[in-house]
Amino acid sequence: EVQLVESGGGLVQPGGSLRLSCAASGFDFSSSGMSWVRQAPGKGLKWVSSITSDGSSAYYEDSVKERFTISRDNAKNTLYLQMNSLKPEDTAVYYCSLPPLRGQGTQVTVSS
Repeated sequence: EVQLVESGGGLVQPGGSLRLSCAASGFDFSSSGMSWVRQAPGKGLKWVSSITSDGSSAYYEDSVKERFTISRDNAKNTLYLQMNSLKPEDTAVYYCSLPPLRGQGTQVTVSS
């Protein structure tokens, strides 16, 4: 059974940083491209970032480029999202995704 468990969310002030983690199990993580998606209050699911199975290539939605960094540790079956210079519009539930599957999400709130 595929399991994706996110952690690391919380409340942070604008300009702050958070690092999200996703512990993956039940599938061959090191052979799987992975993604982060998010859902802001009252809005639909939106793609944020993706990374190839070996971590050699990463892709970002325009609004998070230069601020977010996706990475992975295949030895630990863990996906990360480093988020810097956070803005109120980044407030959302963030999900780790093995498309089309996703975890339960972790809440990120950016507010002063």
